[in-house]
Amino acid sequence: MQPAFDIQQERDTLIVRASGPWSRQALTSSPLVPDAMTSKAIAALRDAKTVRFLADDVTAWDSVLLSSFNAVAQAARAAGLAVDTSALPGGMGPMLDMALAVPPGNGGSRKEEPGFLETIGEKTLAWPGITKNVVDFVGDVAMSMARFFSGRASCSPRDTWNVFRECGVDALPIVTLTSLLLGLILAFVSSMQLKLFGAEIYVASLVGVSMVRVMGPVLTGIVLSGRTGASFAAVIGSMQVNEEVDALTGFGISPTDFLVLPRVLGLAVMTPLLTLYADVAGIAGGFLVGVLMLDISPAAYIGNTLQFMKLGYVWTGLLHAFVFGFIISLCGCYQGMRCGRNASAVGRATTAAVVNSIVGIIVATSVITIILTVLDL
Repeated sequence: MQPAFDIQQERDTLIVRASGPWSRQALTSSPLVPDAMTSKAIAALRDAKTVRFLADDVTAWDSVLLSSFNAVAQAARAAGLAVDTSALPGGMGPMLDMALAVPPGNGGSRKEEPGFLETIGEKTLAWPGITKNVVDFVGDVAMSMARFFSGRASCSPRDTWNVFRECGVDALPIVTLTSLLLGLILAFVSSMQLKLFGAEIYVASLVGVSMVRVMGPVLTGIVLSGRTGASFAAVIGSMQVNEEVDALTGFGISPTDFLVLPRVLGLAVMTPLLTLYADVAGIAGGFLVGVLMLDISPAAYIGNTLQFMKLGYVWTGLLHAFVFGFIISLCGCYQGMRCGRNASAVGRATTAAVVNSIVGIIVATSVITIILTVLDL
């Protein structure tokens, strides 16, 4: 016995009655029968207003029958016809209803990529919403800091100290390595030019001033962007995926107080301290090049460094570092709090946090340098 569709027209209702064995095992000898029956039923839809499915005479069935019914039902829905599955036996009716509840796909066709002008337009139109979200987030952080200094913030002291340790002590190895190597590079590159004038001794002042004023804070900020800022975005983003942030809100705990505030305070406090450490490490790197490669005596090197060093340079570097700490922490926490609900969203948030932090550091360095130049500081 072959599977078949018995198609009958009763007034405005088209009855599609399946009969025979509708299973893959029974159709191994005639695999094209379901396609032919489906096409036949779809062709009969033109004169009906309702399609009713029956399967009383089916001896065996599996997904083959459901697939055929679904193809006819989808065609009926596309033509504006009503679909009646109430008479189907067992779980066949509910399963077909679930299949009909899913909107049809695009047949595997690739979505057309937006053009260059469309991309620019989308990015431009998104700026007002992004600006509003950033302003709202910064306002929430400011209010949270006000609650912290008034003793009303709902943040855990233990978690706050853990953040301080993560931002400070745990970052010492990478800061030491990068700062020492930067000092070595600055001393070596500058000595190549200063040798032409017989002024190798000024390598000491060049390395010391550049590290303390700009290079130390910038390098520390970039290192913390890739290390700590990305960690903030990943941790908070993972909590968004696991709905832990929603749980905090449900318990009446402010996520900004509990998650964002300790990280902002920790990085704002520890970045200047790490910058001072980076300055010393960078000067030590230049010291190694000056003493071991340029044959400058240790006393002369240290004396030349102190001669041109000013306390204002140190305060300028600490100002840079303090601003960088806020920028890195705000970018990381903002991307984490605005993260989506899947793993790929966490990856995008982490990447965006690092990129935004580095861009913010560069812009802030330019702005602070211009302001200090105008003020003659």
